[in-house]
Amino acid sequence: MMRKYIAFIVLVSILILTACGNDDSGNEAEKNDKVWSEIQEAGEIVVGTAGTLYPASFYPEDSDELTGYEVEVSREIADRLGVDVRFEEMAFDATLSALDSGRIDMSLAGPRENSEEKFGFSEPVKYSYSTMVVRADDHSGIETLEDLEGKKAGGAATTVYSDIARKYGAEVITYGNVTNDAYLRDVHNGRTDTVINDYYLQSLALEGFPDLDIVLHPDLKFHPTTKSVVMDKEAHTFMEKVNTVIQEMKEDGTLAEISGQFFGGQDVSQEPEEDIIEIEGIE
Repeated sequence: MMRKYIAFIVLVSILILTACGNDDSGNEAEKNDKVWSEIQEAGEIVVGTAGTLYPASFYPEDSDELTGYEVEVSREIADRLGVDVRFEEMAFDATLSALDSGRIDMSLAGPRENSEEKFGFSEPVKYSYSTMVVRADDHSGIETLEDLEGKKAGGAATTVYSDIARKYGAEVITYGNVTNDAYLRDVHNGRTDTVINDYYLQSLALEGFPDLDIVLHPDLKFHPTTKSVVMDKEAHTFMEKVNTVIQEMKEDGTLAEISGQFFGGQDVSQEPEEDIIEIEGIE
């Protein structure tokens, strides 16, 4: 009788432990689903974006309607997920801290080692590489990346482009959440020597300021980059849904169509074929 009682107690203990284990799994699943559940409950995705960077996120002249490649990609993602989208405008440097605090649900950015440790990144929605704006008459004295030594480069404090400038000895002149013309005019008037940034963004930005004596450097193409949807690293359900939608948008041509609207007919959703310089030590 005692043996049967002990066996019964052991069996009950096993069942209790198993139930506890199942509860842990349930809690983990609940944690993973929390962001997506909150989005569904709110009925909207909150996206952090600059609102000042043509053609990624900007207001057309005489319009109060935010648009741009990143904005319209975000709208399409939200639409396919069956929710609304709301944009919070902020400087680029503020988006990751806003994600970390839960103020926003996602943004668009390139993966970097320090951010990949804390945040999740989707499949790329944009491929590109870096180049630099320089003065047209003398290329600001820059013919190689090494010539950045001692030059002044305009940019935000924590971008990969500023990291490149510093790696080669340039002084980074930082700005707040200003529009493109502030960066470009400073190269033109000599306050800075260059702006290192995305090729597609800079090529289009220059078209808007034909009066400025600046050009894209004709020979320097470096640091291939990607841009992805960024979100909470534990938001696995949300990430899975976003990746599914991005793949659908690539396959049905929607990403290419949105890209063509904002990048002069060019498709930024495809990897470029140019021979691009890799920079060691830059993420």
